[in-house]
Amino acid sequence: MARPVALVVDDEPDIRELLAMTLERMDIETSTCGDVATARDRLARREFQLCLTDMRLPDGDGIELIEWMQGRGLKTPVAVITAHGNVETAVRALKAGAFDFISKPLDVKVLRKLVGSALKVPRTDVTGGKAQLLGESAVIERLRHTIGKVARSQAPVHITGESGTGKELVARMIHEQGARAEAPFVPVNCGAIPSELMESEFFGHRKGSFTGAVSDKTGLFQSAEGGTLFMDEIADLPLPMQVKLLRVIQEKTLRPVGQTAEVPVDVRILSATHKDLRALVASGQFREDLYYRINVIELRVPPLRDRGNDTELLTAHILKRLGAGTAQLTPDARARLLAYRFPGNVRELENVLERAVALSGDLITADDIQIHQATPIGAPLGAIPGPIAPNGAPKDASAAPLLGDRLDSLERETIVAALKEHRYNKTATARTLGLTLRALRYRMQKLGID
Repeated sequence: MARPVALVVDDEPDIRELLAMTLERMDIETSTCGDVATARDRLARREFQLCLTDMRLPDGDGIELIEWMQGRGLKTPVAVITAHGNVETAVRALKAGAFDFISKPLDVKVLRKLVGSALKVPRTDVTGGKAQLLGESAVIERLRHTIGKVARSQAPVHITGESGTGKELVARMIHEQGARAEAPFVPVNCGAIPSELMESEFFGHRKGSFTGAVSDKTGLFQSAEGGTLFMDEIADLPLPMQVKLLRVIQEKTLRPVGQTAEVPVDVRILSATHKDLRALVASGQFREDLYYRINVIELRVPPLRDRGNDTELLTAHILKRLGAGTAQLTPDARARLLAYRFPGNVRELENVLERAVALSGDLITADDIQIHQATPIGAPLGAIPGPIAPNGAPKDASAAPLLGDRLDSLERETIVAALKEHRYNKTATARTLGLTLRALRYRMQKLGID
């Protein structure tokens, strides 16, 4: 196979020489120049597998070069060389379409890692991978296209959307279609980790660093080394942890609890939340500098109600996965599914169908499609709505409720009462109920408790 070819753009001869020597040792052919005009000419004449460009050049800057390449549809990954600590410039470069950035003074080890990742970037948009976003609606087609584009970059991506829309699925697709696909994908729910254990969970610890630290522990960042760390519900991070996370993202190093030396870390950060981070920044509950650092690229996952006929396609797929691929829905059952807005989105659709399959045989009727209205927090316990009849009205109270419905109502009453007792403090509520915080959140979502 022919050697890959890299273009190095820098007006400092010693930097060009250092980069050329490093790349040659990696068996990469190198072409060097010192200004934007020459770089454009070289890029127009031949294909390069990588471009390294300084930010400040005599006749322009690295971002102008990136935008020129983007405008001509060039797929060459571009890494920008920035001044040390200049985070704003790095973020601008990533927003413009840079694959990644590296700071001066150049660290050869970091450079070699960056180059190795860049050469793994697919030359064309990839739509494969294990994780698949099903749907034929226009909004889903656009989302798939955008995923393919951002997967080619190393920029942090923040994924927004309501609960149950599939934000983790989108994160997996970004990972699987990018240069880090062969490295680990490590998902973590930030709201499920007790605040006192967060630093140890994320950064690891050394034996004896605190009571209970009986052995060394590898943190989530190091577990994701070379790959992707997906931080779901990032809005739940307490402010002190936000400060530490920001430093790790900016410096690309961390210090395990109980260790004095810094450890380099190479991880792509993807994050998600169903909350409004902008509002949390405005109210002082989320750091503005961290918000702009993780939100270089924002992706919105649409709710199921905005996806047109995708509900039918997803229904067929879910039934097949549940082992009920031969099950048929009556016209009334199908109409009922299509008329419902699914506030819990795809996750709620899965739960509704799972219950319908358990209640029916090969024919699913409207009576099998049991949809519950959400119970507002603080509503009187006696006002908990029951199952909804096929015509949309509550079922006759005199009708004998199914065991599953009675159990759900009892569980809902118990959780709502505990929440009221603890003034809606979920941590305290989970402790009282003997649940983990993650389990409580799952049950609240399942039961429609907002």
